[in-house]
Amino acid sequence: MDLQRLKELAPKRRRRKRVGCGPGSGHGKTACRGHKGQKSRSGGARPKHSFEGGSMPLFRRVPKRGFSNAPHKKVFEYVNVGSLAVFEAGTEVTAELLRARRLVRRNHPVKILGEGELDRPLTVRAAAFTKTAREKIEKAGGKAEVVG
Repeated sequence: MDLQRLKELAPKRRRRKRVGCGPGSGHGKTACRGHKGQKSRSGGARPKHSFEGGSMPLFRRVPKRGFSNAPHKKVFEYVNVGSLAVFEAGTEVTAELLRARRLVRRNHPVKILGEGELDRPLTVRAAAFTKTAREKIEKAGGKAEVVG
């Protein structure tokens, strides 16, 4: 190692580019934006997700038809009748109990579907039941009660 071979360490942080501060800064006059054109003007940056080079964007070209009920759509958590076999006979099954057993995750109303078999009497309280689910619960000797 010689004193002649020592190199100056690279700067830890790059200096901020100070644009528009005159010719001495190296970024004066056009302030690194080139000459004229949309991108040289203030507010000239286009939203990249919808800009298609000046042609009409796809979501504006496609015709809008139909009806969307999204804001008023009823969203349920679904549980099959066969999944209720984890509870003991005579248990009162509610949405809170289903959440505690991790049969439903979100805090939506619960709808019981008719897939699977049930061999024990349960009192099931849910927001909605399918016709077959109600039949299977009552055939096993239980009750299906609509709540809320």
